[in-house]
Amino acid sequence: MVFSDEGAFNFCVLAIYLITPPTVVSLLFLTAPYGKHNRPGWGPAITPPLAWFLMESPTLWLTFLLFPHGRNYHNPRALILMSPFLIHYTHRTIVYPFRLFLGPNKSGFPVSVAVMAFGFNLLNGYLQARWVSEYADLEGDEWFWWRLGVGAAIFGCGMAANVWSDNLLIGLKALGGGYKIPRGGLFEWVTCPNYLGEILEWLGWAVMTWSWAGIGFFVYTCANLVPRAGASHKWYLDKFGEDYPKSRKAVIPFLY
Repeated sequence: MVFSDEGAFNFCVLAIYLITPPTVVSLLFLTAPYGKHNRPGWGPAITPPLAWFLMESPTLWLTFLLFPHGRNYHNPRALILMSPFLIHYTHRTIVYPFRLFLGPNKSGFPVSVAVMAFGFNLLNGYLQARWVSEYADLEGDEWFWWRLGVGAAIFGCGMAANVWSDNLLIGLKALGGGYKIPRGGLFEWVTCPNYLGEILEWLGWAVMTWSWAGIGFFVYTCANLVPRAGASHKWYLDKFGEDYPKSRKAVIPFLY
């Protein structure tokens, strides 16, 4: 039996939905051990800048490998649609690790966690690149530009929040003296506006692509980041006690 490319693609779409429930359940009880949650017992570690560069990289190199082989390769709509995905991951793979490299990086990043993240990004990079380059019906989509506009607006707001929040957190680390309470902007509403921003980015991507692949990525992002935001919120409350603003939620203003 020959397993077609479309069959492989559909299998991978199914896979991203199948791994979502165990991901959210496991992260409700076990927080990934990096950043402020770093702890021993997870095997060898590497520096955070190297970890982020390596584990996020498939989203770039795999996209550039796959995209020229799709039937939509020469369609300007495909190039425009793929751009937000590449912009985000250029920042996450190159710019963000470089900024970490310039700052204080005393904690390690477990290789085991980086390998799992690499595997997910390999799966997801394939899904998103292959959908846009091969399976999206870009010319027959009468709503393409409307969805692109709405989704890009959501994506842009999310990326602005994500980058701004990360920059503020990196700046606080550069001051030295341990962890501090972030203040200003969206930090007055939630503990993790960087996660809120990323959730909004991939909500916008799901609207732009209007595909099971894009929606699956958004759902998995929520499954991954919402429990981690809850753990980070509890960490701040435990560390700073009465000094931590009680009105802040973890990641969704007024709700959670």
